[in-house]
Amino acid sequence: MKSINKKSAVISAIIVWSFGIIAFVASYFYPVISDPDLQANWVLSFTLIPAALIGAHIYYRKGHHTNGFLLGIFMFSVTIILDAVITVPFFIMPYGGNYASFFLDLSFWLIAIEYISVVAAYWQIEKAIEKTQVNKS
Repeated sequence: MKSINKKSAVISAIIVWSFGIIAFVASYFYPVISDPDLQANWVLSFTLIPAALIGAHIYYRKGHHTNGFLLGIFMFSVTIILDAVITVPFFIMPYGGNYASFFLDLSFWLIAIEYISVVAAYWQIEKAIEKTQVNKS
């Protein structure tokens, strides 16, 4: 296992976080269900799958061989920092939320598991494809 290329991982995490925050905030402008917070979390959880795949692709396309689980944890750690510095103060606190309500919410941690799992799954699929290509050669 190779170590994490921090610059590429941070860039990938920022891209994923950007997709996520745009989807999360935009969902409030188009109410479909009566609970806007639940709707925002659902929209984020659906948006996160392609966003995390794109972020992992951006990271791995440079030839890095980092363990996907570790990369997912690192990328999610960057997301936590961005949430603490930007999301909570600018998008949660003005509407009555706080750090505790945001970071202790079960939905936050379920989304964390999803994020890490998607990045790890991408890595496993990339390894399988690479192995198949090597065996065909």
